[in-house]
Amino acid sequence: MAARQKIAVLDYGMGNLHSVQCALQRVAPEDEVVLAATPQQAAGADRLLVPGVGAIRDCMAGFVDAGFEPLLRGAIDAGVPVLGVCVGMQLMMRRSEENNGVDCLGLFPEPVKFFGSDLYETGTDGARGSRLGAGGSRLKVPHMGWNQVSQTRAHPLWAGIDDGSRFYFVHSYYVPADDNASIAGRTDYGVSLAAAVARDNVFATQFHPEKSADAGLLLLKNFVGWNGKA
Repeated sequence: MAARQKIAVLDYGMGNLHSVQCALQRVAPEDEVVLAATPQQAAGADRLLVPGVGAIRDCMAGFVDAGFEPLLRGAIDAGVPVLGVCVGMQLMMRRSEENNGVDCLGLFPEPVKFFGSDLYETGTDGARGSRLGAGGSRLKVPHMGWNQVSQTRAHPLWAGIDDGSRFYFVHSYYVPADDNASIAGRTDYGVSLAAAVARDNVFATQFHPEKSADAGLLLLKNFVGWNGKA
């Protein structure tokens, strides 16, 4: 029998915590899933999940003030598997355009950009729609709903998940997919955006796996069994 794991969901006041916790408990009923509000409560965790909902300035402040930055960096250096979700992914980028520009953790070199107010559906020929509506209808911001995700490279967290599966998104800011060496999955919403990024023992998704039905639960189950190697 495998040893019981400790999975820490970092609680810095800005996460969709209980739905994440419930989803993890569902896919890992034999493991201990803790909501950690301090580094001490997360100490010794076998894997970390970084959630996030809200404005990036408040999220960064809450994350740093809680003392989670050295915990996260130390865990990554030690090879502990880490999963970021939604703003938890954006926290890991270099810098966000939100709140007049906020420096993030810089675990990935890519920026976080605003969708903009004039966002149009991409046309069938691949051209972005004009303000007159050519190529598609105007899209709402925030992006809220189900989108297909193309897996841009093989990764253990995609195991058993069909390429093109649909996941649930809620966000007004995005990480560009083009010229993105970190990308592991992409989707389109007026622009091509990173649905997932990965490096070493870190995987992060713009979508919410805990709200993404069977495909999301399988990704979480893959995370629970992941050894942190791609």
